[in-house]
Amino acid sequence: MDVSWPRAAATGVGSLPGDRPLEAATLVAGELPDLVHLPELPARGPGADIIGRAAAMLVDLHVDLTPSGWRLAARGGRDERRARDYLAEDLDSIEVAALGCTGVLKVQCAGPWTLAAMLETPRGHRALGDAGARRDVLASLAEGAATHVAEVARRVPGATVVLQLDEPALRAVADGRLPTASGFGAVAAVPVPELVAALREVVDAAGAAVGVHCCASDPPLDVVRAARPAFVSVDLSTLDPRRHYDDLGQCVDDGAVLLCGIVPSAGSAADLPQPSRADLAPVLGLWRDLALPADRLATQVVVTPTCGLAGASPDYARAALRHAREIARRLADEAGAA
Repeated sequence: MDVSWPRAAATGVGSLPGDRPLEAATLVAGELPDLVHLPELPARGPGADIIGRAAAMLVDLHVDLTPSGWRLAARGGRDERRARDYLAEDLDSIEVAALGCTGVLKVQCAGPWTLAAMLETPRGHRALGDAGARRDVLASLAEGAATHVAEVARRVPGATVVLQLDEPALRAVADGRLPTASGFGAVAAVPVPELVAALREVVDAAGAAVGVHCCASDPPLDVVRAARPAFVSVDLSTLDPRRHYDDLGQCVDDGAVLLCGIVPSAGSAADLPQPSRADLAPVLGLWRDLALPADRLATQVVVTPTCGLAGASPDYARAALRHAREIARRLADEAGAA
């Protein structure tokens, strides 16, 4: 779906420190007015984590929490209710904080492959390794994510809602590196066509522009690109662009926006002075090496922290979002002067 991306934009990856949803949503709306994102607060505990949060969106599937993690269940219990309550609190908070928003509003959830990799079947095996459970989880998430997007759009009617699928496990799924429950084997690698098809199912069902975030140092960008996302989010501090020039360049040529993680996700606020040219170098270097037109940089690059900010201090999180916004403005100035 077409999105009018703001010029010189910055946004967050998703998570923030703390356990106060309205405070977090207000921070994001204030610091990142052009591209607000729905904050995630995993410090609240189980149910606010990436898997519990996505599980709360599932349709016609239920989960409970075991010592080994989230598990599919015959019926929902207090753990599922808590996860749904956290999500409802977050929606209430963004509705208040983003009142009057007319720009892009990004929401996030675990992607289909990370969710299938981390959810267990009732017998304690990864849903990823059970063909039936895997299909059920993927279809349920596609429907649930679409419902979530529609609810955010209803609550913030002036905003253009986009969906980010967080896929930190995608490389391990593609390579067959996830251990089985016994620890003596690994779940078989999922063929690339199936990986792409599941991502496309969510993309097609969402009713909004959908992107994929993978902060691994070697993300399977060939899989991501084949799913034709509206945006791709990567960590430029660990990514070796030379290994991914073709895929990154093709994504941009296809019209995808690059969310470039360049602000460290933890540290001291004092470590983030006014942006210098060194802060711009990773993006400018990538753009130059891909031989892309300078005038497209300001609208096809969004600056982000390298990953979520849940492990940072509140002061650093605020400073990191502000720093990302200032870098984005400097990049736009550079593009205009080129």
